[in-house]
Amino acid sequence: MIRDILTRWWARFSLQTKLMAAATLVVSIIMSGLTFWAVNTIQADARANDTRFGSDLGLLLAANVAPLVGEDNRTELARFSHRFYSSTSSVRYMLYADADGNIFFGIPFSDSEVQNSLTIRRRIQLPENFAEHSDLPMVRQHLTPDGEVTDVFVPLVYEGNYLGVLAIGTNPNPTVAASSHLTRDVTVAVFVSIWVMVILGAVFNALQITKPIQELVVGVRNIAKGNFKQRVDLPVGAGVELSELIASFNDMAERLERYEEQNIEELTAEKAKLETLVSTIADGAILLDTNLQIVLVNPTARHIFGWDNKAIEEENALYCLPVPVQIELTRPLYQMAKGELREEAEFRITLTEPSNRTLRILLNAVADPVRENVKGVAVTIQDITREAELNEAKSQFISNVSHELRTPLFNIKSFIETLHEYGEELSESEKHEFLETANRETDRLTRLVNDVLDLSRLESCKIYTFEAVDLLQPIEQTLRTYQLNAKDKGIELLQDVQPDLPAVYGHYDLLLQVFTNLVGNALKFTEAGGKVVLRAYAVDQAEGNINPQVRVEISDTGIGIDAVDQEAIFDRFFRVENRVHTLEGTGLGLSIVKNIIDRHRSQVRLTSEVGVGTTFWFDLAVFEERPVDAIHANSTHTVDVEAATISPVVS
Repeated sequence: MIRDILTRWWARFSLQTKLMAAATLVVSIIMSGLTFWAVNTIQADARANDTRFGSDLGLLLAANVAPLVGEDNRTELARFSHRFYSSTSSVRYMLYADADGNIFFGIPFSDSEVQNSLTIRRRIQLPENFAEHSDLPMVRQHLTPDGEVTDVFVPLVYEGNYLGVLAIGTNPNPTVAASSHLTRDVTVAVFVSIWVMVILGAVFNALQITKPIQELVVGVRNIAKGNFKQRVDLPVGAGVELSELIASFNDMAERLERYEEQNIEELTAEKAKLETLVSTIADGAILLDTNLQIVLVNPTARHIFGWDNKAIEEENALYCLPVPVQIELTRPLYQMAKGELREEAEFRITLTEPSNRTLRILLNAVADPVRENVKGVAVTIQDITREAELNEAKSQFISNVSHELRTPLFNIKSFIETLHEYGEELSESEKHEFLETANRETDRLTRLVNDVLDLSRLESCKIYTFEAVDLLQPIEQTLRTYQLNAKDKGIELLQDVQPDLPAVYGHYDLLLQVFTNLVGNALKFTEAGGKVVLRAYAVDQAEGNINPQVRVEISDTGIGIDAVDQEAIFDRFFRVENRVHTLEGTGLGLSIVKNIIDRHRSQVRLTSEVGVGTTFWFDLAVFEERPVDAIHANSTHTVDVEAATISPVVS
């Protein structure tokens, strides 16, 4: 981020400013390097001279005082040292120490000159191997409050014996120090001069060049936004080129303003038409430039991608789209923006968040009138979730039907082929058994085809005429149909219909099919000795029903339905018996029941417990006659012309 910030900051300056800054920086670096080199050279020479002078002076003094120290003639040693110290202005101090480093004499201070009750003992701490190099003095330099001092430590050797050390401190050469200070001052002055020049140059550049150019940039941006009244003032002292540029810009702005006044109404009307068209189309639409930045997006696309409350214009589309869409569209979008892909591209993408949806996305390159250069990319988004679900349901339905048809057809074909090829070898009982099996499979195939046709007819847009239906008639007809079957299985088949039950609003044949399917299922899943009851009674309004209704219940004492299966039993081809035993069935009966009850604007429900039994129940609206005027005033829907004098009361 720091590099990006510096890059943008540097890009704001003009070429002249950059060249001036670069030249100033180069000159500053060269001058600084030369100055530092000169200062370091002079200071190095001064330190070398001071070191050499101190070393020579220490060796000379050590050669003269070594015999005095060896003879322990301290009186003569003190006299000689005072004379030497007084005659040499460059000597700061002189110290004599014995072989253990204890100082026994020093100038300007010495223990022999201070005799009082408190005696101060001082010693010199030297390296352990100092005595082994008695022919070489040790030199160092350090800074004191009174200035820099060169310390020289010279071993005192007399007749081959190490007696101690002479420490002498010398002041630096005043001439060399003055020269070094002068060089330092000159260096500071050069630095100050260079950076003052840089600052003055930058200020001059900002006032005379950068500021007018920045104003021009702002003016161009304002014109790009439609503000054709933008003008740039000519600064005082501007050059010829800059003056011509500003004058041309102001002239261009004036021409655009006149053009705007002449065409603004027409342009605004066309823009409004385009925006209205884009915003009202059912499909999502996004327009991208060649940098894949969003130029235009309609409300449908915002809703599909969850951009309702986001300002995404001028944002890169790949950063805003969901991740699955990014993965699929990144490469083709870049190819289309670069002109490498000119043909329409189609993609089908499934999104899982915030909800499962299937999208069809179309990419089209937006080219100039001569179709040479790509100006952008148009993205069209279609929500085909419902279409995908229908196709999936259609495929599943066809697959299930094919599977269900294959089994009886295979059985019929197998038994007939056996009869055809080995008929003479089979006994009469075997032939009868084979034919009976083929006939049973044919009945099964017929039931399956009829159920499929019934379900297809119910799910189509066919309109059924509803009228008053006396439920007692389809109930008794259903019981007569299954009475013999129930007796053969040892099941008690009962009806419990409320006396004087009001007629309901419905379709007789459809309700008869509901009773037939539910009673047939109850008998199929009830063991011998069980009971199946078909009830019908009026629902009390005290239970919360606003309009009068009749409730129908089909109860059995069969095997029951597990809770995990109760949600799926109304799906096509779902059979609970596949999990508990092998009774035959198409798996479409309850789907047909659900569709018929939905047609009656009701809902089929069930209560079941495994091993106890199952009860299916639903409510039907009571049929009521009304005058024709009341029909048009109150009814939410009417039936056909023949029943124009009645209307349903549907909860």
